[in-house]
Amino acid sequence: MPPRPLRYADAGVHIDTAAALIDRIRPAVKATARPGADAELGGFGGVFDLAATAYQDPLLVAATDGVGTKLRLAIEHNQLSGLGQDLVAMCVNDLVVQGAEPLFFLDYFATGLLAPETAAQVILGIADACRAVGAALIGGETAEMPGFYAQGDFDLAGFAVGAVEREALLPHKAAMQAGDCLLALPSNGLHANGFSLLRAVLERRGSDLLAPPPFEAPEARFIDLLLRPTELYVAPLLKLHRAGLLKGAAHITGGGWVENIPRMLPPGLTVDRREQRMTITSLYRWLAGNGEIAINDMIETFNCGVGMVLVVAADKVKEAQGLLPAEAFPFGVLAAGADPDWGPLTEDFYPSHAD
Repeated sequence: MPPRPLRYADAGVHIDTAAALIDRIRPAVKATARPGADAELGGFGGVFDLAATAYQDPLLVAATDGVGTKLRLAIEHNQLSGLGQDLVAMCVNDLVVQGAEPLFFLDYFATGLLAPETAAQVILGIADACRAVGAALIGGETAEMPGFYAQGDFDLAGFAVGAVEREALLPHKAAMQAGDCLLALPSNGLHANGFSLLRAVLERRGSDLLAPPPFEAPEARFIDLLLRPTELYVAPLLKLHRAGLLKGAAHITGGGWVENIPRMLPPGLTVDRREQRMTITSLYRWLAGNGEIAINDMIETFNCGVGMVLVVAADKVKEAQGLLPAEAFPFGVLAAGADPDWGPLTEDFYPSHAD
C-alpha cells in the first residue's frame, strides 16, 4: 500500500491556525486606520496613500528593529503583554528623532509552532501601540517554522515608515552651536536594550525575579520592573518640533549615551555635562554594583534612565519645557570639541551606601 500523501500540516505548518489568528486580530488592526490607510488585512502588500495626508513636500523616513533578548525573559515568565509596545516604540522612536510622524507599521512574528493565544497577545499589543502613535498597522507576516525555533520560542521584527516635510528634517546640525542646551526625557526602565548583559548579572547573582526587586522599587516583583514596555516618545517630540523649538534629538537605544548622542551632532560640537548631575535610579546602581560594571560600560550599554536627549537653544529652554512632560530634565550643554565630558557620574552609580 503506497504511503499517504504528505500535507503541509504533517510538516508542522498549520495554515488554518494562521487564518484564524488573522480573523481574531482583524478588528484591532482595523482600529489603527488613519488618513492614507484603511488598515485592512488580506492584500499581498499594505497600501498607503501619501496624497491623503497634508504633506506638501515630504520625505519618507523608515526604521526597523526588534526587541532583542528581552524576549527571553518575557517568554520564560509568560509575560508578553508589553512586547508589542516594545516593538513599535523601538521603531517609531527612531523615526521621530528625525522629525517624522509615523504613518504605518508592519510586523514579523516567527515561531516554531504557532500558538494563537501567544501570537494574538503580542500582535494586539502592536495594534494598541500603533493606535497610540497614529500609525496604521497595514500588514505583517506570521511565519510558522517547525524545526527552526525551540518549543515556545518566537522572534519579532518591526518596520515603520514616517513622513516629514523636507525643510523640517532633523537634526538641524547647521543651527546647533556651543551653549545650546540638552534636555532629557526619562526612560521608564531598560526599554529593550542591554538585556544580554542584564541576564548575565542576574545569573551571577542568582536573582529571584518573582520576588520584590532587591532595592527600593514600586513593583511587587523584580520581573515586572525589568519588563516595563518601552516608552513612546512620538507625541512630545512632534509637539516640540512643530513649535519650531527642536534642533535635534537622540533616541537612547543600543550603544547608550556614548553612541547615540553624537549621532545627532555636527563635527566640532560635543556634550558637556560637567555642571550637570542626575538621579540614577536604584536599578542601574544595582546593575553597576552587582555586575561590577564600569561607568563607561554602563552608559554604553544601558539608557541609565534617559530615553531621549533633545537639543534646544539656550533662550528657548523654558518654552520647550512648557511643552514637554514635567519629568523632562536638564542634561548638559553643547560645547566645542570632539570628546564628550559625561560629568561626575561615579558617585551617582556607586553611592557610599549599598542598595
